[in-house]
Amino acid sequence: MVFDFLKGEFIDVISWLDDTRDTMVWRFDRRGQAIKMGAKLTVREGQAAVFIHEGQLADVFGPGLYMLETNNMPIMTTLQHWDHGFQSPFKSEVYFVNTTRFNDQKWGTKNPIMARDPEFGPVRLRAFGTYSMRVTDPGKFIQEVVGTDGEFTSDEISFQIRNVIVQSATQVLAKSGIPVLDMAANTGDLGKIIANAIAPQVGEYGLSIVEFYIENISLPEEVEKALDKRTSIGVAGDLNKYMQFNAAEAMGQPGSAMGAAMGAGMGAGMGMGMAQNMGPWGAAPGAVAAPPPPPPPPPTRDVAQVWHLAVNGSTEGPFAVADLAGLAAQGRLTRATMVWTPGQEGWKMAAETGLAQLLDTVPPPPPKP
Repeated sequence: MVFDFLKGEFIDVISWLDDTRDTMVWRFDRRGQAIKMGAKLTVREGQAAVFIHEGQLADVFGPGLYMLETNNMPIMTTLQHWDHGFQSPFKSEVYFVNTTRFNDQKWGTKNPIMARDPEFGPVRLRAFGTYSMRVTDPGKFIQEVVGTDGEFTSDEISFQIRNVIVQSATQVLAKSGIPVLDMAANTGDLGKIIANAIAPQVGEYGLSIVEFYIENISLPEEVEKALDKRTSIGVAGDLNKYMQFNAAEAMGQPGSAMGAAMGAGMGAGMGMGMAQNMGPWGAAPGAVAAPPPPPPPPPTRDVAQVWHLAVNGSTEGPFAVADLAGLAAQGRLTRATMVWTPGQEGWKMAAETGLAQLLDTVPPPPPKP
């Protein structure tokens, strides 16, 4: 009975079998028990064992099977003043450190990053991604981060690592000079720059960033909507077609104000479109060629504004404004007549030009008796 009691007082096998995925440090702790001479220490692959003696960092063991003796515990031997080996048990805290990768750690910017884009000017950016970390210096990790925590998980250090990453990412993205629209093609290079920037500070914790990824760099929602609208216009090519497309979409949405307005004006719009397609002289679509291009401008001289009329597929004119009043009285010039004057972009209906006021003052032809 006495032998069994004494045997229970001493630790003769020290090991840790991790069955979790987030434990970084675990303390081998059996209160009131001491480690005897010749005890076996088992350190598995992906682990390190750190001895803390009376609050001081002692020996660190990598993977392997050890018999604890003075020849493989040099620091402990010095601390304990073991000159010729130790015969009595000693008390020491043993911490097992997980040295494998801790993958899929998240990082992201809480607040937007202010940057100056060469195309858009000042912009606000957000970024997020993942990283993998690993304990590369178990002793320093115990001293700088863990302390006396008996079970330390990755969540307890990931918040601090995120702060370090965000600080460096803010500086790198703000100073990169890469246009926002080109950042997606450069996330790999930007990620390497950020990883190299944070390596010294993370190394002070006994850690290293094994992998670092930028998954996305985004603009504020309202800016993205504006870019989407701009892209849609570019895809549409023609602004008039794009507006027609938007109007058609609005008409297809029941209950929308635009749909109601477009529905009310559908008849008038279709009539105007048919009139434009028919041409000012009433020809069927495709039956005649488009109105001929404007004639070459006359020699530069100080003369009054003149107008040309498209009548029955040919061009007439030039006519002075005074002459147009007579043509309007004769019914040869109406609001639907296609006209052109030097400086005007293409042919337009008279009602869409400065002749609209003239036509409003000319009485219609007298009724027939």
